[in-house]
Amino acid sequence: QESESENRLDGETASDSEGRSDFGGSSAVPTSDDTPEVLNRALSNLSSRWKNWWVRGILTLAMITFFFIIIYLGPMVLMTIVMCVQIKCFHEIITIGYNVYHSYDLPWFRTLSWYFLLCVNYFFYGETVTDYFFTLVQREEPLRILSKYHRFISFTLYLTGFCMFVLSLVKKHYRLQFYMFGWTHVTLLIVVTQSHLIIHNLFEGMIWFIVPISCVICNDIMAYMFGFFFGRTPLIKLSPKKTWEGFIGGFFSTVLFGWLLSYVMSGYRCFTCPVEFNNDTNSFTVDCEPSELFQLQEYNIPLVLQSVVGWKTVRMYPFQIHSIALSTFASLIGPFGGFFASGFKRAFKIKDFANTIPGHGGIMDRFDCQYLMATFVNVYIASFIRGPNPSKLIQQFLTLRPDQQLHIFNTLKAHLVDRGILGSLEDA
Repeated sequence: QESESENRLDGETASDSEGRSDFGGSSAVPTSDDTPEVLNRALSNLSSRWKNWWVRGILTLAMITFFFIIIYLGPMVLMTIVMCVQIKCFHEIITIGYNVYHSYDLPWFRTLSWYFLLCVNYFFYGETVTDYFFTLVQREEPLRILSKYHRFISFTLYLTGFCMFVLSLVKKHYRLQFYMFGWTHVTLLIVVTQSHLIIHNLFEGMIWFIVPISCVICNDIMAYMFGFFFGRTPLIKLSPKKTWEGFIGGFFSTVLFGWLLSYVMSGYRCFTCPVEFNNDTNSFTVDCEPSELFQLQEYNIPLVLQSVVGWKTVRMYPFQIHSIALSTFASLIGPFGGFFASGFKRAFKIKDFANTIPGHGGIMDRFDCQYLMATFVNVYIASFIRGPNPSKLIQQFLTLRPDQQLHIFNTLKAHLVDRGILGSLEDA
């Protein structure tokens, strides 16, 4: 009775128990203390609570330092790191499924999982290459052919994997195999799609990559700090250690941090300019004339606040206003990515996705909120920031046949004459 009561408190139903027996057990990934021995010795006199605080703090500083280093190394290294993180996160989630799945002698699950990962990455990164390296693709005959038939090739690859899955079905274990098929596809949706959006955000300018990620990191750290020292009121049952004090403290700290970080970064072209590929040097460039988004503007302070701050106007970058939206999402909605991950781990009775980072768990434990943030940033840019890109339009125009180019030229000329623009330019 006590066991059944615990299951009910944990939100588990009879169908969950049936599913667990189907999977061959409730524990998917064993956890162990992988704290480096040097830290164990140095912190041996502390209580477990403070020991965990110091371990998390030291490793957090190490990860932040690594983050600064890869930013310094430039966009190509950042994209490579995103790809590596994506593969590691996929590996951690699939490993959980395999640890429950391997007790049955069923073929091809791991092979098919990695095959589908390859197919999805081929599709997404092929689209990215065609979009951002259009001139290079058109210049090389093999790339041009691959680009032309890219979606057909991608579908053919996926269809091959689909047929392999159908051929691998084993009698009496159909339901389990379809569980795993769905597991793989949901993992691909969560991990690969979001990492692809992160790279798209990076191409809009490194500031769209750094500020959102930094806001999530800041919120995670400050919510932990406020919760550790002042936390008294539980926030959500999925994460018993999360508190309202940490949630609220993290919100205000993140908004202030995002606003200040945006002010600092908006003054540097290397952060604000879109990442573009230079065909002459075959390398990435981040040099441009800053858009209005990154030019100081003067704003009137509301009358209610003028008496408090003593100013009537303030000079700031328009991007700082957008940063408030980004940091608000990172602190109010972003944590729900962590709650989702907590629910997933509780469903399989595991503490962390892996033991990659001492005191923090696996890579997925650190990036569960980042993926949700990446989607929001991409949608935000598409909805409120991005407009037509003249350079991409010109690149596509130059690849057309001469008769098509002449048709577009005459159409555009007639349109400009009708609006009176071309005439005024000729007079000038």
